[in-house]
Amino acid sequence: MGEDPVVGTAEGPIRGVRRARDLAFLGIPFAAAPVGVNRFLPPQPVEPWSGLRDAIAYGPTPQRREEPGAFIPEPSVPGAETLNLNVFTPSLAPAALPVLVWFHGGGYSAGSPVGSWYDGGTFTRDGVVTVTVSYRLGFDGFGVIDGAPDNRGVRDWLAALEWVRRNIAAFGGDAGRVTIAGHSAGGGAVLTLLGMPSAQHLFQGAISFSGALADIPRDVARQRSIRLAELAGVRPDLRGFRSTSERRLTRRQYEAGLLGKRGLAALLTPLHDGVPWGPVIDDDLIRQSTVDSLRSGVGAGKPLLLGATDDEFTTALETAPMFLRHLPRSLALPLLAQDAPRRRSWLAANRAHRRNAIGLLGRYIADEVFRSLVVSVAEARDGESTWAYRFAWVSPVLGWSCHCLDVPFWWDVLDAPRVRRLAGPAPPQRLADLMHATAVSFLHRHDPGWRAWDTDPGTARVFGADDGPQLTSTEYDGALPLV
Repeated sequence: MGEDPVVGTAEGPIRGVRRARDLAFLGIPFAAAPVGVNRFLPPQPVEPWSGLRDAIAYGPTPQRREEPGAFIPEPSVPGAETLNLNVFTPSLAPAALPVLVWFHGGGYSAGSPVGSWYDGGTFTRDGVVTVTVSYRLGFDGFGVIDGAPDNRGVRDWLAALEWVRRNIAAFGGDAGRVTIAGHSAGGGAVLTLLGMPSAQHLFQGAISFSGALADIPRDVARQRSIRLAELAGVRPDLRGFRSTSERRLTRRQYEAGLLGKRGLAALLTPLHDGVPWGPVIDDDLIRQSTVDSLRSGVGAGKPLLLGATDDEFTTALETAPMFLRHLPRSLALPLLAQDAPRRRSWLAANRAHRRNAIGLLGRYIADEVFRSLVVSVAEARDGESTWAYRFAWVSPVLGWSCHCLDVPFWWDVLDAPRVRRLAGPAPPQRLADLMHATAVSFLHRHDPGWRAWDTDPGTARVFGADDGPQLTSTEYDGALPLV
């Protein structure tokens, strides 16, 4: 196997792990630990080191415990130095390879870059240097605090990308060929960065898988932060929040995000009001909604690949209260879509999904939160290189083309832990081959291989509709009249 690989970074030398087919450098700090005086501050510079530092194990994660029932295995690692990243590379030769920088999902309040699904080996195999990133979550990352900057999690993204810009050449990557990518909240992070003027020098392309934007108005984020202070029994300022434990704030942050709503109102809050915590329109880093920013021309010239699964959160509704699961279809949809003409238009375009309330509501939520965003972003980027896709393969276990189901196909890790629980005992490898090759093609050439939206509006590649070689280009047609 040879000696363990050593790389000299701008902060100091690190020692990684030589694996069967590539090299891994794990838990590399891109900013100082956000504890003590650094708590709730922007990411602070790492203190340089002169001795050889081991980068042979995943670093601490901002997520302190894995979410119960999470589809994607994203373990938590204890420790203070949570602002770290992982680099996987085919070799240290100066090859100027394309670089994938991955932001994990988890609703901006959970998730981690640790785990077998995000092991970079399948991308290094195809000549891509892969970087997976940690960032502050929930209130720590996105709460509004008097005396502290807003959008600390966003600032973590920027700090990680600045680290890549400084250091990735030492790992065989090209800082001029960086593509940012992510799933769910990570896909939303990608779109947020694409719409941020201050981030434009840090990457050249973007991929958003089932992207979920936050774009929370600052006054709403502030109300939620004040409510959290009340629940935690502290003052809503920097000194007050520093006086209590991270655990106490984390335990109460979801309740604070609901702003006192209960019952059905609480259940529907994420649909109508978005995620409780996430990027804030702060008139500094983020000056307007992401779609408006893209429409104004921010992100122009950067190729974008984006799409969603057909059913996204339908599976989550199957654990909803009994009354919701057994509502007549005629009563179910008005709970979500109160505008009657809009509701009728949507129903006319989705007759195939009327078989039960869960299927109907799930498809509506997928359209409202995820699939309509694909259209909004693509149309906002009028004249820019944008490619859309749909993931339509239905899990034989869950019965839906649900949220997270596409991730092991994009990463080509169908043999990884928990995939069978999500995709059944024999998910189609040929579909993973096709989807992973699509991602690799985009990373290398910024062209996934079908007609772009700017040349043929509405065109999307459908993955898995027939579970086989009949995968063809089609249109995002009547499924999305919500835009």
